[in-house]
Amino acid sequence: MEAIEAIYKRRSVRSYTGRPVDKETIQRLLHAAVQAPSARNAQPWAFAVLQGAERLKAYSDRVKTLVLQNATEHAPARALHPGPMDPDYNIFHGAGTLIVIYTKSGGEFAPGDCCQAGQNLMLAACALGLGTCPIGFSLPWLRLPETRRELDIPEGYLPILPIVVGYPKAPLPPPPDRSAPEIVRWL
Repeated sequence: MEAIEAIYKRRSVRSYTGRPVDKETIQRLLHAAVQAPSARNAQPWAFAVLQGAERLKAYSDRVKTLVLQNATEHAPARALHPGPMDPDYNIFHGAGTLIVIYTKSGGEFAPGDCCQAGQNLMLAACALGLGTCPIGFSLPWLRLPETRRELDIPEGYLPILPIVVGYPKAPLPPPPDRSAPEIVRWL
């Protein structure tokens, strides 16, 4: 698949088969991710690979609990996202792999560099016939000190972009309508 085709074809997938993604494929995705550009070639990224549909379902339940605990009358959980209210909802959409991209640097460009690595990973996954979906909803849970200890994440590493990876249950949907690029000025 050509790069431009992957850009136009990639979609956020929210329903996965139970088929696991093998270690070799995950390593291919990670190697594609680190080909991203980074400011001053800092390469500020690091990765955690969390696998197992049951493990991710348990993590999903913990994320939903945290969201409900932090909901207020001004920001009720159901207004933020309907998932926490549904006991059967899995924020990881039944995928068997979650790749979390961390920054290991506090540099001002590090989060953007990590997102570029994430885009590379998602485009490579698309080219390999895999689905992906960024799961920003999980970031507050991933940033908890107890979660960091449980996952054995080194001090100073900050989660930037969690992405589920797996085999889609259904063909990818057609592309949504996109607005034309807004060009503020062309001098």
